[in-house]
Amino acid sequence: MQQNIAAVSPPAEDGFASRLMTTMATTIVGQKEMLERIVIALLSNGHVLIEGAPGLAKTRAVTTLAAAISASFRRIQFTPDLLPADLVGTMIYEPKQGEFRIRRGPIFANIVLADEINRAPAKVQSALLEAMQERQVTIGDQSEPLPAPFMVLATQNPIEQDGTYPLPEAQMDRFIFMLRTEYPDREQEIAIMDMVAFTAEGSMPDPVVSIEEIVQARQAVDRVRIEESVKEYMVDLVRATRHIEQVDSDLTPYVTLGASPRATIYLAIASRARAYLQGRNYVTPHDVKAIAPDVLRHRILTSYEAEADSVTTDDLITRILEHQPVP
Repeated sequence: MQQNIAAVSPPAEDGFASRLMTTMATTIVGQKEMLERIVIALLSNGHVLIEGAPGLAKTRAVTTLAAAISASFRRIQFTPDLLPADLVGTMIYEPKQGEFRIRRGPIFANIVLADEINRAPAKVQSALLEAMQERQVTIGDQSEPLPAPFMVLATQNPIEQDGTYPLPEAQMDRFIFMLRTEYPDREQEIAIMDMVAFTAEGSMPDPVVSIEEIVQARQAVDRVRIEESVKEYMVDLVRATRHIEQVDSDLTPYVTLGASPRATIYLAIASRARAYLQGRNYVTPHDVKAIAPDVLRHRILTSYEAEADSVTTDDLITRILEHQPVP
């Protein structure tokens, strides 16, 4: 058993994940859970949507991740006047050669920060959806593959409504996690002030992780096993979002649509990555319960009754986790 664990676990002190987490913590105070989830998403080959008020280090967390990895990075500021060509690129005519050539857009990078993603119109979201799902984009009549690894980390402000476009459910479903950032406590806010207000602002860490290490870590995650009882537990959790009346009949009016089978897939993938970070070659129900809210919260469509009664998706997920027997 110990040999199997060693085969999939990073070294305790100098592992891929520990180096990355430690490096990111040098520029981000608090938000430990958010940083861990971002690393899990990286190991899971998934995309992340980060929601929170301005000033809670959403953008800084992504740029720090990109700086800590020897990979290409692009930041795209989404605006209402953004066009699909501004994202994926376009065809340019070359008079000397008498032919068109592709000019690639900023989406051609290993890590893409989609800042304020909900400010872009439907056509841009459609182009981004193809990139996220197919790992390719269509320019003119040609399909161009995106570099591997490819990861989209998007941010949005849940408060602002003017000039924003709600993301389509199909696109929301492509994010492995939806993370919500919280305000720091008093000690953390003092540490943030000391780090930023009284030091050189904008300093980023040097790369500590290579793309080859990411590929090797993902292969190790693939070897993490899931027992049949834990698989059934994941399926039952997702199915409970579609049959909320079986959890509590009083919750029935609050759910319009439950999570899709993609939620089950992402629960399994993310649970394996979390087990890997914990130094195990097997998934426990605690791994599933820990990441379930981040996997499910953007996949449950609530009703007007839920909004009127101030019932959130997190409230529903908590009730489901409390109701579902743990194997």
